[in-house]
Amino acid sequence: MDSRELLDQLITTAKEWTAEGRQFAEKKLGLPESGTERQAMTSGMQKGAVAAGVLALLLGTSVGRRLGGASLKLGGLAAVGTLGYQAIKNWQAEQNRKQGELGKPVNELSGPQAESRSRILLKAMIAAANADGHIDDHERTFIESRIPELGLAPDTAGFLQAEMAQSAGIQEIGAQGDSLESAAEIYLISRMVINMENAQEKAYLSALATALKLEPELVVQLEAQVAT
Repeated sequence: MDSRELLDQLITTAKEWTAEGRQFAEKKLGLPESGTERQAMTSGMQKGAVAAGVLALLLGTSVGRRLGGASLKLGGLAAVGTLGYQAIKNWQAEQNRKQGELGKPVNELSGPQAESRSRILLKAMIAAANADGHIDDHERTFIESRIPELGLAPDTAGFLQAEMAQSAGIQEIGAQGDSLESAAEIYLISRMVINMENAQEKAYLSALATALKLEPELVVQLEAQVAT
């Protein structure tokens, strides 16, 4: 599974992470209710279960941890690209800005460009998932040790391990937004794993928007797309 396919599976699986999402992920992972056996992971998982496994690793399965409301709106990687593109178009029209030709959204990229953008978005997702510091060093080591069991392609597994070992900071993520399209998508993918009721995570998202150089009016449009 390459980065683009994994990212699409993550977003699609996130739609199933509702109020009962913790139980959903634990069922996919075969995690017992408590104790050391909880750390036992199943191997040879199918794509949907792999995505559930990665989400569980990134977000944790402790009580109270949940995905932000955006996750229930985004239908897959295509939706991220489409919503970001539409938000930019609406923002340009609202601000009477010159509406030149925009770059391609992530879902219209192919080959190395698609893989590169997908890696950037995965990097942003992992950083956002770590925004509240819920993953300590012990848990991070455990997560890194379990990634090889998720059945991912070696390069994708290696990428996840490296990012979990030291996730990118806000400024590094912001620097990856080298176009309006990529910046909008980075914001949306980060919003997906942010709990807006958590002050620390909400502050992270605000700081990220600044690092991405997204104007406040464009952020409003991005949020409007999520809510539509």
